[in-house]
Amino acid sequence: MRKPQSVRALEDLGRVRLSENFFMRDFLHSEIASLHGMSNIPDDPDLAIAAGARLCGAVLEPLMAQFGRISIRSAYRSAEVNAFGNANGFNCGRNETNYGGHIWDRRDARGAMGATACVIVHALIPYYEGTGRWEALAWWIHDHLDYDELEFFPRFAAVNINWREAPRRRIHSFIPPRRGVLTKPGMPNFAGRHDGEYAEWLASL
Repeated sequence: MRKPQSVRALEDLGRVRLSENFFMRDFLHSEIASLHGMSNIPDDPDLAIAAGARLCGAVLEPLMAQFGRISIRSAYRSAEVNAFGNANGFNCGRNETNYGGHIWDRRDARGAMGATACVIVHALIPYYEGTGRWEALAWWIHDHLDYDELEFFPRFAAVNINWREAPRRRIHSFIPPRRGVLTKPGMPNFAGRHDGEYAEWLASL
């Protein structure tokens, strides 16, 4: 598929079904693009579709099947939109660090395909607001899903979920007081099951 150059072509891209419950259009909204008159459209739609389909199939669909509704906070960014966001302090990393991340239509430095979506898991909100324990969702994903990297944020415990070829499986948080790396390969808490970390949350659902 070529990069859309017309409304009809963009509609066709948006109607591509990535998985049972998700279409490409669900991931194309960008506040940066909307406010600053930019187009948030993949240069390589086929690569973006392939990466997005893997993200949906491996992570978002099973997450929704287990916990119900999820909201997409941000997802695909064109290289242009991401570079503008980085240059203007809009919490976007450098393009080179976002290839295979929010920039779905570029492979990363290792040549790996990947895609990121920032989502809110609605079932976590009451538990998180009552206990502050975002780690319950982090460990459940770690034990059950094929993710590459998770990054948690304070508001509603929104999480950047990345799927990538050759996953690194690293969890990081920006939520005080436990900012920093929760786990990654080589840390003592990485291996094995972590059922006790999310048992209380699951019991509350």
